[in-house]
Amino acid sequence: MMTKPDFSLLSKASISKEFISRGISTFQEAAQYIKEMPYGRNENKYDLLSLFSDQQGTCSTKHAILKTLANENDFLEIQLVIGLFKMNVLNTPQIQFILDNNHLNYIPEAHCYLKYRNNILDYTKSNSNPSTFFNDLIEEIEISPDQITDFKVSYHQNYLKSWILENSNFKYSFSQLWEIREQCIQNFA
Repeated sequence: MMTKPDFSLLSKASISKEFISRGISTFQEAAQYIKEMPYGRNENKYDLLSLFSDQQGTCSTKHAILKTLANENDFLEIQLVIGLFKMNVLNTPQIQFILDNNHLNYIPEAHCYLKYRNNILDYTKSNSNPSTFFNDLIEEIEISPDQITDFKVSYHQNYLKSWILENSNFKYSFSQLWEIREQCIQNFA
């Protein structure tokens, strides 16, 4: 059985204080709180505290706030990761209509999650399970919480542009593919 990271929240820094003010005193309690929070884009993804006012978050903001919480409490064994995976009808059934309509088997998608002792921890949704995308991973990179915004988008878009170039018979432009991807994300949400 996988060991999950846990520690007491003792820091006086802003993210820790916000969790503590809600009666949350350990990392596992914070992770469960975040996992049960609805999935949705934040008004200001540059401010991780917006998860509390918005009462929702994405894979990026949810995992960045947990990584920041770990950092504030000097628990540095947790990594924040972007994994590019083949988003398809098996791992994301909600997008079948969009992929079928556009004659695509998959779209490379950037997903943020945590790693601890080489195990993937996904707190995106209450039913999130790394096994749904693990076999479809293309590549992973470790990032810092401040890289979930501009860096993540740029990294993902650059990968898609290269992917289009590598597939010379691909019939979509980058902007068309990004729009199809946005439709998939709306269905996923």
